[in-house]
Amino acid sequence: MASSARRKRVLAVASTGGHWQQLMQLAPAFEGSDVTFASTDAGQAENYDFERFIALKDYNQNEKLKMLAGLAETFGVIRRLRPDVVISTGAAPGLLCLLWGRVMGARTIWVDSIANSQEMSLSGRLAPKFCHVVLTQWEHLATESDGRVQHWGSVL
Repeated sequence: MASSARRKRVLAVASTGGHWQQLMQLAPAFEGSDVTFASTDAGQAENYDFERFIALKDYNQNEKLKMLAGLAETFGVIRRLRPDVVISTGAAPGLLCLLWGRVMGARTIWVDSIANSQEMSLSGRLAPKFCHVVLTQWEHLATESDGRVQHWGSVL
């Protein structure tokens, strides 16, 4: 009898630059899943042969009105896709996708940037409040976190 199990729906989100590069390093782990990639750099859709890609607006903690608009935008993305898993390597738009993903029942994974070697990023410090798994790429940052942040190695 054929299995009727559907493939996991994954939303993989990152801002541009190093966040995106690190997410692309993780991409092979999503094989066998229905993956939608999302980035604040719409040009990435042309650089990679993705079946599904969403361009998100970019903003940061200092842009309050843009963040409010981002709350609505990311809510719409999560509501439409209904992912089983949301993973992000940063920054703010990815964190908001994780927030809505958790609210709507997805498993959520935050991977803090390897660039944050002295302390977790602001988003990385917020992620343990609602993400299922929060990872740092620096072992000493995990040991300082009372177990809320884990170190499984580095992406790069």
